[in-house]
Amino acid sequence: MKLKTILTLCLALFGTVFSAKAGKVVTDSLYSSVLDSQVKFNVYLPDSFGHTDRLYPVVYLLHGLSDDYTAWVTKGNMQTVIDELIGTGEAKEMVIVMPNAGGPDTHNTWNGYFNMPGWRYEDFFFGEFVPAVEKKYRIVSDKGHRAVMGLSMGGGGSTVYAQRHPDIFSSCYAMSAWLDNRMREVGADTKKDCLYYVCQAVNDHSALEFVDKADEATLEALRSVKWFFDCGDDDFLLDINVALYQKMRDRRVKSELRVRNGIHNWEYWHLALRLALPFASRNFD
Repeated sequence: MKLKTILTLCLALFGTVFSAKAGKVVTDSLYSSVLDSQVKFNVYLPDSFGHTDRLYPVVYLLHGLSDDYTAWVTKGNMQTVIDELIGTGEAKEMVIVMPNAGGPDTHNTWNGYFNMPGWRYEDFFFGEFVPAVEKKYRIVSDKGHRAVMGLSMGGGGSTVYAQRHPDIFSSCYAMSAWLDNRMREVGADTKKDCLYYVCQAVNDHSALEFVDKADEATLEALRSVKWFFDCGDDDFLLDINVALYQKMRDRRVKSELRVRNGIHNWEYWHLALRLALPFASRNFD
């Protein structure tokens, strides 16, 4: 048999094996009485999900300002990333949930992961969304099997969620995180539209101020979470990411910080996801 034929057969066999182990992304929705709306979301399910009754760990993967629940699939290629990581053994099989918390028209569409006038998203997320999703998709509903991560607005949301609910998450991976808005990192004019309120909410839920005000019991709870901050060296949010890392270090809350070459864009976050998912996987259970 010619070498070319052998190589062709090997590649075909490899492609068949890999595709057989590929997961899938499904789009789902639920009605929220808190938000008084139908809320869409995407869920990644590993290949074995349809062939077993087992329970899975979960990652809540949050999008950024002006994006929606589709962004991590269409812009971040998350399905390709997690399939490869599971295939190589760098990550465990897991369910990945991508909720919706925004849209491109930031002035007229609610964005954000916090409660604000007319948009009680944190109440929805923990009171309605998490319980419903974890029941439907056979998720291990405990701290040891639950992680949160996200980019920009979602990176800040992930960080504050883990700060305010350290009993719920085993790890938090924040990418280019919008952690504060004291220096008007994201601007909004005085018109009180949706963008104004999300900027104000990030300011009111400052992750840096949370650490400054934390008492010893709160700090001890934060130490039960594995923390990772990942931000580009030319990102406009670099300074506040470094500042939070330093504040946590000073108060003996261990975290990891990576400053890589890059800016605030999908090229950076695509690579960050390849680091984030194995980090979450290592810290499950």
